[in-house]
Amino acid sequence: MTDLPLTPENGWNSLYIAGDWTDAGDRDAISDENPYTREEIATVPAGTEDDVDAAYEAAAEAQEEWAAQPPQARAGVISAAIQFLSDNREEIAELLTVESGSTQVKCGAEIQTARGMMQQAASYPFRMDGQHSDSITQGKENIAERVPVGVVGVISPWNFPLHLSMRAVAPAIAAGNGVVLKPASSTPITGGLLLARIFEAAGAPEGIINVVTGRGSDIGDAVAGHGTPRVLAFTGSTEIGQRVAEKAASNCALPALELGGNNVHVVTENADLDRAVDGGTFGSFLHQGQICISINRHLVHEDVYDDYVDALADRAASLPKGDPRDEDTVVGPIIDESQRDQIVDYIEESVDQGATVAAGGDHDDLVVEATVLADADNDMAAACNEHFGPVAPVIPYSSDEEAIELANDTIHGLSGSVHSEDMEQARNIADAIETGMIHINDQPVNDEPHVPFGGMKQSGMGRYNGDQILEEVTTTKWISVQHEPREYPF
Repeated sequence: MTDLPLTPENGWNSLYIAGDWTDAGDRDAISDENPYTREEIATVPAGTEDDVDAAYEAAAEAQEEWAAQPPQARAGVISAAIQFLSDNREEIAELLTVESGSTQVKCGAEIQTARGMMQQAASYPFRMDGQHSDSITQGKENIAERVPVGVVGVISPWNFPLHLSMRAVAPAIAAGNGVVLKPASSTPITGGLLLARIFEAAGAPEGIINVVTGRGSDIGDAVAGHGTPRVLAFTGSTEIGQRVAEKAASNCALPALELGGNNVHVVTENADLDRAVDGGTFGSFLHQGQICISINRHLVHEDVYDDYVDALADRAASLPKGDPRDEDTVVGPIIDESQRDQIVDYIEESVDQGATVAAGGDHDDLVVEATVLADADNDMAAACNEHFGPVAPVIPYSSDEEAIELANDTIHGLSGSVHSEDMEQARNIADAIETGMIHINDQPVNDEPHVPFGGMKQSGMGRYNGDQILEEVTTTKWISVQHEPREYPF
């Protein structure tokens, strides 16, 4: 498998368990389709609960010996995986385009971010520090070691499949864990089987990474509720994340969750309007808005509201749409019909509620136009729900206090942005918005491999990136040594 070209036609009709590519056999097949052309690009096996059991067993068996390897050995595998990613960048970008509808700009950003996550992970084997503490007992030595948790389960989404799988898989492997990965059924290659190819080529021992493709409705509970993993990393909707957390917690496994968002882009009366529109365009329409940290609501001060709507609508109308293989395309296809239908329903319902379509509003098959909704309010369908599409509801406000109240009027708290040339105003608003991440004079779609990433409220639990993800996939172990005889009271 390692020597096969990374094309949709080559070698994906298998599971990867214990270092073996297991053919589909009598399992059901899942059709993997190009969302733009609607052509089948591959079929993958619909994994079973027995496959999940076998994958976790393989990960547990391989993990202890892997954890005992010196840090340079584990770091070396991650470094080799980075090299494989770099050497095959064009082929991987093509896979992302045909499987997830990623435009060329999005492909480049995703591969770059995944690479950055892997570079951070390569340092983790050398950063698993412990501590030595004095004891309250005479003659005792206290040592706290940082050790791998054992096995990490990963359930990853379809929107940034390579990046959002790799950000959990690479740190877990680097820290000495075994991994079982279940990718989304819409992106089984770039979210799952591709990672198996990458780490196989990098020399990861058999069983350290295992990939079980399948539908969440069939094996999601088996992956999340299995008794083997000590950490279950999940990225996806809040509704499903809550179920995953319940299943994981039933076995005292730690749920590491990055869930939905309803992110605001606050444009104050003191904003540089050109910068705010630039950020608003990028933050709403990159990857068709199918990003948990994309802008869901534009909150704009009434003094600049009309000018902002006009400028944003002009920009939205000018964005090239269509085939994501074209270099100029900005707005490509939505992943599937159900997602498209939900987006279109939100637009139509918002118009029925009083919103005005300032740009877009139509669709051609799975390509939904970049849509700007003026005269919106916080209760409209496209604003109160995470629409996950190329839709920009623009909501007026009259004071900083109202902007903050509107921003916080959601169960979510993932990301956001604030534009003002008055830095004190911007910082005060940013501080008051209940969100795990917020960006001043920028937009919410930011992710840096060394900076904590995660949300508040029902947008998740835990953090990815940097020291934070290392803490998620490791635990501390207290070892004490009684060097001198100890007197006990009985």
